[in-house]
Amino acid sequence: MEHPAVLECSVVGVPDPLRGQAIKAVITLNGGYQPDRALEKELREFCNSRLAEYKWVRIIEFVDQLPKTISGKIRKVELRQPAAL
Repeated sequence: MEHPAVLECSVVGVPDPLRGQAIKAVITLNGGYQPDRALEKELREFCNSRLAEYKWVRIIEFVDQLPKTISGKIRKVELRQPAAL
């Protein structure tokens, strides 16, 4: 959430054959930013420079909006599925 490109995000664990679980960040971008490989790399480096290696973000998915409940909580169960939105 500290990066200027990020409007909203959620982080979940997803199955990974090598590690058991991989960390996946699902991100909604601020206006003026477009999802592309360069931004994905920039966000990954931004996050990983602040985290221990076992906490590194391995997968980044950009979405238009995060799935939420009526009360406004993020529905993480939907984010754990491949191609969540």
